[in-house]
Amino acid sequence: MREELKQSEAVGEEGSLLAISPEKVFFIIIKAREFDAKDEVTDPDPGSNPSDDGDVAVLEDHRDDPVVEELTSFINSLSEDEQIDLVALAWLGRDDYSADDWPIVREEAARAHNQRTAEYLLGTPLVGDFLEEGLSMLGYSCEEFEIERL
Repeated sequence: MREELKQSEAVGEEGSLLAISPEKVFFIIIKAREFDAKDEVTDPDPGSNPSDDGDVAVLEDHRDDPVVEELTSFINSLSEDEQIDLVALAWLGRDDYSADDWPIVREEAARAHNQRTAEYLLGTPLVGDFLEEGLSMLGYSCEEFEIERL
């Protein structure tokens, strides 16, 4: 038995399907791709000047990674509805659902919501690709955002 989705849960401000702005999602996509591009740490404590080493450490997945800190802080600062949308978009983008299933996906994400949204999303490989695909399935394009920002 499925509860009916409340209108306020399904529709964001200004009548859109999303409670989160596409621009915020695009920002998360860009940062998530920076995070996904990180390589395994080869020297955990190099003890040398980064410029002398060609700044190689910035490409490694260190515990104090500023990209992780920025993404975690940004996602944690979002409202509950925005966090629910992020998770639902990632699930939609995994090809588990179709765009017509958006209310159902969002309802499931709302039921599963907890205080670990950032950790969950950052622990999902290819989360940037999933978010982009989810937005695309709902009719949003990252290309428009990239053209405006580049």
